[in-house]
Amino acid sequence: MGGSVRTQTLTALLCLGLCRGPWDQVQARYLPKPSIRADPSPNVTRGTPVTIWCQASLQADVYYLYKERVSEPTSMEISQESSDKASFFLGFMSPHNAGRYQCQYHSRNGWSQRSDLLPLVVTGVYDPPSLSAIPGPVVASGGNVSLSCSSPHPWQTFRLLKEGGADAPRHLELKFPREKRQALFPVGPVSTSHGGTYRCYVSPASYPYVWSLPSDPLHLQVTGAYREPTLSAQPGSLVQSGDNLTLQCHSEAGFDTFALMKDEGLTPLVRLDGQPSPNFPLSLVSITHGGQYRCYGGHNLSSTWSTPSVPLDIFITGLYRKPSLSAQPGPSVSWGENVTLQCRSEIWLDTFYLSKEGSPAPPQHIRLQDTTAPYQVSFNMSPVTSDHEGTYRCFASSSNSPYLLSHPSDPLELLVSGGSEDAPVTPWRGPNRYLYVLIGAAGAFVLLLCLLVVLLVRRRRQGKGRKPAAATIPAPEDEGLRGSSGPAATAAQDENLYAVMKDTQAEEDRQLDSQAVVSEDSQDGTYAQINSLVSEDPQDVTYAQLNCLTLRRVTSGPASSQAEPPAEPSVYASLAIR
Repeated sequence: MGGSVRTQTLTALLCLGLCRGPWDQVQARYLPKPSIRADPSPNVTRGTPVTIWCQASLQADVYYLYKERVSEPTSMEISQESSDKASFFLGFMSPHNAGRYQCQYHSRNGWSQRSDLLPLVVTGVYDPPSLSAIPGPVVASGGNVSLSCSSPHPWQTFRLLKEGGADAPRHLELKFPREKRQALFPVGPVSTSHGGTYRCYVSPASYPYVWSLPSDPLHLQVTGAYREPTLSAQPGSLVQSGDNLTLQCHSEAGFDTFALMKDEGLTPLVRLDGQPSPNFPLSLVSITHGGQYRCYGGHNLSSTWSTPSVPLDIFITGLYRKPSLSAQPGPSVSWGENVTLQCRSEIWLDTFYLSKEGSPAPPQHIRLQDTTAPYQVSFNMSPVTSDHEGTYRCFASSSNSPYLLSHPSDPLELLVSGGSEDAPVTPWRGPNRYLYVLIGAAGAFVLLLCLLVVLLVRRRRQGKGRKPAAATIPAPEDEGLRGSSGPAATAAQDENLYAVMKDTQAEEDRQLDSQAVVSEDSQDGTYAQINSLVSEDPQDVTYAQLNCLTLRRVTSGPASSQAEPPAEPSVYASLAIR
């Protein structure tokens, strides 16, 4: 009885829908279309239960579900309490359920438009393909990469899906007119939004919603999103086989995930596996640990990483006989000089390394060009400063295995003397210091020559100025002296003058004042000694004795009254005091 009532109700509703169809089609344009979704996802593995939900913006009485290429509704749901959504359970997913779906609802105000198409895909029907990245899954920001989807069987349709993230394309599809075994999906220029997990599928052209099993996930990681960290080795980059080594990745960017990678030549990086600690212990190192390392910093649950650190070389020592290390011209050098450290090997090895004890810098290395004996290279240091002072060791290796070194040479201590740690390297302490000395000496000689010329010219001018001054000395007004002439008279006058001066020195009423007048020339000067006899009687005659002395580079004090008469001639003049 109950079943009959339900059947009659459904019949009446269907009849109502058919009878009022044209009018409802006119009214449908005024009702908004609903939304449609699949639970758990639109891509459902074969055998998984699936439910489709139809969501209206208004309360509706009846909901209809349509499958593409099927004219009649696939399912109908009657809302008992005029709800705004309805669910359609399709059962366990199979190829029969795959396709595109739409939903529609009806209320007392009329029919709604149909929703957008929902592709419902069933996966796991065929064997999975394989997915790889060319050149590799770790790519720098701005670079290009191609994702290759290949299968042992030919197909016409290849699909690439990205799990999560709305910035990058979530679904890429390649269709070919003829079946192929491989498809390339170019991605680039790569940005941080392209980082994530990808899978690919294959399907036949006749059943586009029946897919294969997914490929293994491929994690595309993008580097260069943040500033690079720094990588260091403790206790150092030179380590003997069997010792412990720890690589430390330092950063100020606040990373909570760190990854360490070893460069394998031309082989691209496969994956950056992060860890929360920045320390990477390499216990009991062996020859396999020798090589070049980089580290990256990132954040949890992210596929983007920083720019790689500067590469750090790790060398394994103790594999060959030790070389010898010497200094030329010697281990003790002066500041600014040149020194050469020679590393020599007794066996054939073509690459040599020089390491300074306690220095964080990587060891210097030189590859030998001439493979004939002797097997040695020279490390030049010029000009030497206090920074070069320290203990050095050298190693040798083969270019075929550059990270496997010999035993270290005996230590060589380089001593630098004659300089200050804080003083810069000046040019006259370098290899051309003798040239700078000669240039300085030549400049000093030219300056001294100019000074001598100036002094000579000045002295000649002073000499010309004294001659007119001597001529202006007035002659004594004594009648006896004035009336004489000729050489005999001149000699007689000199004797009389000298006698008068001696007599006047003995008298107590006469005073003798001596004064030394020094010329302005301090290097080669002329001195005039004036002895004046001053009488208390204003009617007497005052005589002055002028002694001209030429002194060279000797400074003389005031002339003494008891000194012997000079060898130079003296000039006498009588001065009348009125």
